Amino acid sequence: MRFHRAAFTEMLRCTLLGHLRNRLALILAIVFVPGWIAVARLSASDRVMRFSLDSTGGDVLAQASRVGQVANALAAATLVTGFVMFMQTFKAGETDRRLLLAGYPRVPMLLAKVAAVALVAALLALYTMAVLWISLPVRQWGPLALAVLGAGLAYGGIGLLLGSLVRGELEGFFLVIMLSLVDTGLQNPVLNVADLPVLPAFPLYGANQLALAAAFSSRTPWTHGLLPLAWSAATGALALLVFHARTRSHCETGPDADPGTDTDTGTQLSGCRT
Repeated sequence: MRFHRAAFTEMLRCTLLGHLRNRLALILAIVFVPGWIAVARLSASDRVMRFSLDSTGGDVLAQASRVGQVANALAAATLVTGFVMFMQTFKAGETDRRLLLAGYPRVPMLLAKVAAVALVAALLALYTMAVLWISLPVRQWGPLALAVLGAGLAYGGIGLLLGSLVRGELEGFFLVIMLSLVDTGLQNPVLNVADLPVLPAFPLYGANQLALAAAFSSRTPWTHGLLPLAWSAATGALALLVFHARTRSHCETGPDADPGTDTDTGTQLSGCRT
């Protein structure tokens, strides 16, 4: 039990260090979030628009620029979290396989990856809320923060799944970006005026409904906030299954396996290699 706890802690530490060393991801998180919110504030008009919300069962009135800021905040959270988690998972794939060959326990490794998704999404949600607090009056900050966190968790799980599933880096980037753009574009009331019946099937639906209701009404549809958590759990579970299937035939599972030594070369392996 102690060995598995230590393995989880070490893998989580190294995964987070890998994120910190990714300068492109840091720049994207620091610059893109406020920049994308500012785009909505500057480009959208201040006219009051009426849009319907399934979560409140009625219409909501708000300025288009303010609606755009909330929608763009969710878009930034989804794109950055999905992109960051895909990059880290994809680049660490070979190192993870070598660690498993050396006898590193699979379960702590997988749980550390899921915990990293939650921590990255939480930090990004806090940063996004700080930016929104400067530029936007909001009625309910707590539910809005939960919506941003849920959006990040949903796309963090998608990034984790794609990083474990796709064979090439380019197709992974394309899938993360296109899915995020299509999802956020269809969920944005400023851009999409049609009530499409397929919207509830998208990952961002629940987070978007909760965010808009929290920002511009006094109602709090908590049940919609559970939908992105379900997406995160489902994609995370699929990612773990894919990772397990791809590494099952390459792992040493015997009780005498040395958790820190390559069984073929005798070379000492480091869990922090990124």
